[in-house]
Amino acid sequence: MSVDAEEDGTDLSSRKLISESSDAKHSSKGRHRRRRSSSFDDSATRGKVKHRRHEKSKDYSRDEREHRSTENRRKYHSNRERRPSDEGNGSRNHHHSDRQRHKQRRRDHDTKIDRNEEKSDLKSTSTQGAVKDGAAMLAEWRKRKQASGCKAGGAYITPSRLKQMQDKLQDKNSYIEEYQRLSWERLKKIIGGQINRANVDNIVVVIRTLLSANIIRGKGAFCRSLLQAQAYSPRFSNVYAALVAVVNSKFPSIGELLLRRVINQFKRNFRRQDAAAAVSSCKLIAHLINQNVVHEVLALELLTCMLENPTEESVEMAVEFLRECGAKLTELTPRGMNAVFDRLRSILHESDIRDRVQYMIETIFQIRKDKFAANPPIIEGLDLVEEDDEITHTISLDDEFDNEDLLSMLFTLQTHIVLIFGAIICMFIYLFIDVFQFDPDFQKNEEKYEEIRAELLGSDESGDEEEEEDAEVEDESENKTTKIVDMTETNLVAFRRTVYLTIQSSLDFQEAITKLLKMEIRPEFELEMCHMILDCCAQQRTYEKFFGLMAERFCILKKSYMEHFEQMFRDIYGTVHRFELTKLRNTTKMFAHLLYTDAIPWTVLSVIKLNEDDTTSSGRIFVKILFQELAEYMGLDSLYERIEDATLQPAFEGLFPRDNPRHTRFSINFFTSIGLGGLTIGLREHLKA
Repeated sequence: MSVDAEEDGTDLSSRKLISESSDAKHSSKGRHRRRRSSSFDDSATRGKVKHRRHEKSKDYSRDEREHRSTENRRKYHSNRERRPSDEGNGSRNHHHSDRQRHKQRRRDHDTKIDRNEEKSDLKSTSTQGAVKDGAAMLAEWRKRKQASGCKAGGAYITPSRLKQMQDKLQDKNSYIEEYQRLSWERLKKIIGGQINRANVDNIVVVIRTLLSANIIRGKGAFCRSLLQAQAYSPRFSNVYAALVAVVNSKFPSIGELLLRRVINQFKRNFRRQDAAAAVSSCKLIAHLINQNVVHEVLALELLTCMLENPTEESVEMAVEFLRECGAKLTELTPRGMNAVFDRLRSILHESDIRDRVQYMIETIFQIRKDKFAANPPIIEGLDLVEEDDEITHTISLDDEFDNEDLLSMLFTLQTHIVLIFGAIICMFIYLFIDVFQFDPDFQKNEEKYEEIRAELLGSDESGDEEEEEDAEVEDESENKTTKIVDMTETNLVAFRRTVYLTIQSSLDFQEAITKLLKMEIRPEFELEMCHMILDCCAQQRTYEKFFGLMAERFCILKKSYMEHFEQMFRDIYGTVHRFELTKLRNTTKMFAHLLYTDAIPWTVLSVIKLNEDDTTSSGRIFVKILFQELAEYMGLDSLYERIEDATLQPAFEGLFPRDNPRHTRFSINFFTSIGLGGLTIGLREHLKA
């Protein structure tokens, strides 16, 4: 009995554990379902309902669960059968919502059709263009746009479509306004497109394209497009300034208009304390000063305006402005630059400014110390206007402009309401020349510009003739050998580098000459070899006999080298005023060595005319060092004998003149003052006689 009881107890305990484990299993499933429902279902309670339903269904037997499921299916089907005939509130609301959705779909469909019709207006116009002319197409298109409630000028027309519509307007006199409007749209696209693609490499092509268009008619669009492009890309300010300089040299009124606009733009941005926009305007003005489009007085006025009541933003503007055009202002107005930098120095020491602004001021002082080496006024490729063709406008920052620039006058008033309305009025004034305006003398003005275009760019006929001539020349030269000319002088630079390294790495002049002769120097590089020897000698701190011996040996080896050094003597004496004192001394001593050794003939001295009218201070220093070195090498007596040699008298006629007593006295006094009065004995006897 006890054994059976124990077995029953064991069975009960095991069944209890199994039921607990099954409950835990079901509860864990419920938790997993809850997680899945909360992750993937929008309803937060759906997982809980399913869990309760499962917990409730586990209490029923299998038969009861089957009965309940069958009953639920029967109720579901009965409800579906009764739903169409149901007259309750829920059914009415359901049908009402269906009707609303149906109406909304119809409205959306109608709206879509209307939009498609608006988009297909131009296409439908193009299909009917085979029968109608261009003017009728434009008129019909505007009527449709006005009927649909849209603005007539707001649609984008592709360039090809615009040209097609313009070509269909054959009778220009009958529909002159439509033709002018299309011409204006095309002109505006050409100007904007060319300005946007301008850079250093293609600026010449861009300028020719702009000048081929009627830029006089589109001057407002030109100024507006250029200012917008410069505001978006301030780093291309030098390119846009070069573009303006070329246009200004041909049409000064366009350059003046752009200057007025950019000055007004700077005033507006400066008053609004918009530092980024003001710096952008300053960069363009600075490069216009570099291109000599505007006078440097405007630069000093701008700097005075920025530094009169200095703030961190205004000091930053002044520093950026000086960075761009400081080199040009240093050349044109050094006293003004000194005053500006004195003001910056006082701001640096007296004002309470942040470290960043202090660093900017110190940087601009360092740039000035380096003579603006990293910021040249005009980079290579942008110096496009000849000095004689430059037109410089003198515009002040305080000038009162005409009605076209009314904004500058309105900004002098301090009331904010007046500023707002003034900006609006000036915007409309700008738009008056920036948008299409009907021209009653359109054809006559176009013919006048054709003459201007032919004068600036050349006529098409001459261009065709030149192309034909070029084609003929190409046909004739097909069988000839093409000779490539290296304009970059890459070989010359490499040759100079090799010669310099060879000279510097040699212990004595004989080793250097041996290495250089092994290079098998071509005849076209012989003159460059002589220049390299002279340049290396001139760069030394003191004269080294090493270079004189090298030059002497080359002159003895080959006559062409002697002729090159002889020509270099004449050229250097003509430009001796450009040499520094050290370079002048070293060069003169090397030529004295060549004369003493007879490496070059003494007839080269005939280029020197020793008188008060034909000599400069640098030339007299050259003669002084030359004859002092010759006297040291040869001795005073031998030098005097060489001067009195009858065969060399043509060489010394300029140094010891006998044709004019005034010149004779000047020569005697000169040689006496340098300690070589013994060379003038013959002159003194000639003067006494």
